[in-house]
Amino acid sequence: MTDAGPGNFIVTPTPDDGSRLSPVPLWDEKERPAGPSPDPDRQYSPAELAASQQLVDIHDHLRAELTQVRDLIGQVLDGSIGPGSARSSINEMTMRQNNWTVGAYCAAYCRVVTTHHAIEDQALFPRLRSADPRLAPVVDRLASEHVVIHEVLDSMDRALVAFVADPASGIRLRRAADELSDTLLSHLSYEERELVEPLARLRVLG
Repeated sequence: MTDAGPGNFIVTPTPDDGSRLSPVPLWDEKERPAGPSPDPDRQYSPAELAASQQLVDIHDHLRAELTQVRDLIGQVLDGSIGPGSARSSINEMTMRQNNWTVGAYCAAYCRVVTTHHAIEDQALFPRLRSADPRLAPVVDRLASEHVVIHEVLDSMDRALVAFVADPASGIRLRRAADELSDTLLSHLSYEERELVEPLARLRVLG
């Protein structure tokens, strides 16, 4: 799908600025299929536009929470790699609490992302594929990216467990956070680019 919206379509997909934190990509973005071009003369009702905007709004929430996760991880890592000076037991307890807090927060975030993807895989994607078979390659690609993102979330969880046990493993945790940021932000932008118009046109949400 092209970035330009047809008719009175005013919902703007969130662009991917191309910046990446991890040196090793977990998928080839050039292999992503594109859906059918929209009818340039198609007009959309307010309800149809709202259905498209809902996807962007949900994704904006996930992006905002991702920023919080990264901020928390950064704070914990920065506080854990001091110059080696001795810490009092109170400081150690505080740091330990910070470690568990960021772990609990990230675990909750992982559940939110996983639930969002499950809803799409089990309900939204089959409806889109049925309503417009031309979207099948896009839907299949999005579903396959969900699998990769879930693997990254599992990696994040394992890195958090390792960090709580051994703060010296902070590099692994930062790498996992970078991979989560790269894959999730790239995926959300691609999904919006391809689905905001079909969600309005096909009215599969209600």
